[in-house]
Amino acid sequence: MKRAVVVFSGGQDSTTCLIQALRQYDEVHCVTFDYGQRHRAEIDVACRISKELGAAAHKVLDVTLLNELAISSLTRDNIPVPDFSDSEKSGLPSTFVPGRNILFLTLAAIYAYQVEAEAVITGVCETDFSGYPDCRDEFVKALNNAVRLGIARDIRFETPLMWLNKAETWALADYYQKLDFIRNQTLTCYNGLQGDGCGECAACHLRAKGLHHYLSNTQSIMLDMKSKTHLS
Repeated sequence: MKRAVVVFSGGQDSTTCLIQALRQYDEVHCVTFDYGQRHRAEIDVACRISKELGAAAHKVLDVTLLNELAISSLTRDNIPVPDFSDSEKSGLPSTFVPGRNILFLTLAAIYAYQVEAEAVITGVCETDFSGYPDCRDEFVKALNNAVRLGIARDIRFETPLMWLNKAETWALADYYQKLDFIRNQTLTCYNGLQGDGCGECAACHLRAKGLHHYLSNTQSIMLDMKSKTHLS
């Protein structure tokens, strides 16, 4: 039996990964992390979506220690969430949570070891991202190698969105006939608003821009997505 673990936040990217994984694996587990995040509504959304889509299991892990160590606008109420214009400035945005993906992927791999899953799937992306160093392909591959060495098992980190832009990620959801579900049921907004979100933060701006681009160029973007993902 082919099993996978999805690092699952209930946002656009991880939900798209879950939808695809449910078609590619016999059994899919979801892991959501409670790190004391500002937009805590995402945990409830993740629980609801994983159940609705049919994940075999969903585990919420308490990693609030990260909140004590990682200073970010996503872990501190007194640090304002930047709007999309601020995201265009140089340097790491205040939404970067240091060490988050290091911790998440490592713990997800331990869980994968426990349930005998062959893959850990994460929705990180290097094409459309905010400059987060822990979303890069180089980082994921390096950590994957370290984890394999450390647990002596060939658990594979999969990043199906790594080379897709946001428009192509919408195309992938549409390919699985889940575009409206992703648009209405997921929570990507840094201010914790489901669906189209606040419309002001960097996450909402990137998401809306990608959707508009996809809906304006559906056929060509769908072809581009298929060529990158090797879907027929």
